[in-house]
Formats: sequence, C-alpha cells, structure tokens
Amino acid sequence: MDEPTKLSLEQQFNLRSFETQVEKMSHEQAQHFLVKLYEQMMMRETMYKHFLRHEWGIGPNPQV
Repeated sequence: MDEPTKLSLEQQFNLRSFETQVEKMSHEQAQHFLVKLYEQMMMRETMYKHFLRHEWGIGPNPQV
C-alpha cells in the first residue's frame, strides 16, 4: 500500500474492533449486514455527488 493510504492508529483500532464484531456474527447476520453496508455506501456516493454538483454549480439547477 502507498504511504498516503495507510490507516491511522485509531482507524487500525476501529478496524480490529469491527473485525471482532464480524467474527461473532452468524452467516445470515453477516449477509444482512453486507447488504445494509452496500446500501449505505451507495447512499454516501449519491450524497457526495449531490454536494459536489451543488458546490460546483452543475446539474439540473446550477447556481449562477
């Protein structure tokens, strides 16, 4: 991995904590969790696109 993309110590801790939680999930819980996580990722991407369009004044109703 490139140096700028390394996780901070706090992020590494959070990742390890998350890993521990996932290990305790049943198969069905993990599947449900993954679907919800993917949904949230798509919603976040949509929000980012919306915010960028608004900030840059592009899209259906550009700010002039």
